[in-house]
Amino acid sequence: MATIRDVAQLARVTPTTVSRVLNNSGYVKEDTRKRVETAIADLAYLPSTVGQSLRFKRTQTLGLVISDISSMFWITVIRGAERFARAHGYSLVLIDTESSEQQQQSALENLIRRQVDGIILMPVSARTEPIRFVQRQGIPIVVLDHPMRDEQVDVVRCDTEQASYDLTRLLIERGHRKIAMITGPNNFATATDRADGYRRALRDAGLPVDETRILYGRFLPESGAAMAAKLLELDDRPTAVVTGNDFIALGAANTFRKAGIRIPEDLSMVTFDVAPEDLVLDPFFTSVLQPGALMGERAAEILLRRLDGQEMPYEEVLLPTRIAEFSSIACPRA
Repeated sequence: MATIRDVAQLARVTPTTVSRVLNNSGYVKEDTRKRVETAIADLAYLPSTVGQSLRFKRTQTLGLVISDISSMFWITVIRGAERFARAHGYSLVLIDTESSEQQQQSALENLIRRQVDGIILMPVSARTEPIRFVQRQGIPIVVLDHPMRDEQVDVVRCDTEQASYDLTRLLIERGHRKIAMITGPNNFATATDRADGYRRALRDAGLPVDETRILYGRFLPESGAAMAAKLLELDDRPTAVVTGNDFIALGAANTFRKAGIRIPEDLSMVTFDVAPEDLVLDPFFTSVLQPGALMGERAAEILLRRLDGQEMPYEEVLLPTRIAEFSSIACPRA
């Protein structure tokens, strides 16, 4: 592996001159600069990031902590953040906490020990202690997908309460009156916000809110299947179901299929975050689509602005959503 001394020897200059060329600092004659650049190319020399980190007190790395990367939605968020970071000279360290509070804390401690310049966090729960822990280390942090009410922290998210409201209203407009909601953990802001949007839509339509039709679980297929089984035990079964994400929808649909219930002929279903239309042959679930890549990009952008020392108030960025309507809904049977 070539060193800066090897480059200096080949270019017939001092290591200090090579350093000036690499960092574009100090005066270097043009013919000398060209000799150094040629030597760097010939030796395939890569400057040490350790030395640069010590000099500029930056590691040029960002941490991205996600609670569950199995969803296609979070893959798009990761890609958006990574693409923006790379375009601005940063690399991304990704950690999946598997929805574990303990693993989340371990991930944050690990990133701090690695001296990342900033952290993007999709938290496991609404607890504020992990965010404050990072801020006490003097490291800027941006929170994804969680409203952090009354907290001094940057947030990038979509208004999923309103999106859930819109999904429920769509079912109501199709004639459904007995609508259920199955979503994620009740200590998870995204899950509870979606349940709140569902409740608000029912109330605005003058419909009663039956709490037995609201179930909390996990954002996983097996949890969706279990919650769907509980809905089947109700004396007055729903004619439509709003689900918290695509994994819950898949698990629930499988349970309904095994019970002989057809979608949408017997039961309508709507959800959040199905795979993009260009990745599936025949989209099925009517769904709220969130701009995942844009969410990742905006989070990275805010973080880099903080790192550049820009004076700005903490902000909550609300990104737009849209409903993609496919074949999983129909008017209820008479």
